[in-house]
Amino acid sequence: MSTLKKTFTYLIWVVLSLLIGITYMRLIVGPVKASKEGLGYLLHMFSIWGIFQVGLIIGSVIAFLFIILDVVYLKKKLKYSVLKSTIIRFSVLIVITGLVAFIHYLLEKVLDVI
Repeated sequence: MSTLKKTFTYLIWVVLSLLIGITYMRLIVGPVKASKEGLGYLLHMFSIWGIFQVGLIIGSVIAFLFIILDVVYLKKKLKYSVLKSTIIRFSVLIVITGLVAFIHYLLEKVLDVI
């Protein structure tokens, strides 16, 4: 039962990371300005799909880094109550998101690699 509980807990953290990645891309790209009629509809759908796809990739990177950090470091250090442990893990997830966002900005705007 403990393995199932851990798997479910990590699944929740992964889904949260993916949602944070999609939200981050939505904030970066902004609202889609293509019309929803005629050929503009196709552009609108491609824009939404691009936000979703790149957001999932960024969310996957965030989830991967979070799970590695949680398994290697946080699980050993956090022996607090469940609420305190969850708050610390969520804070670490936000810090990892900020780090990934900074690296994404650096690669896209400064170095022009992406």
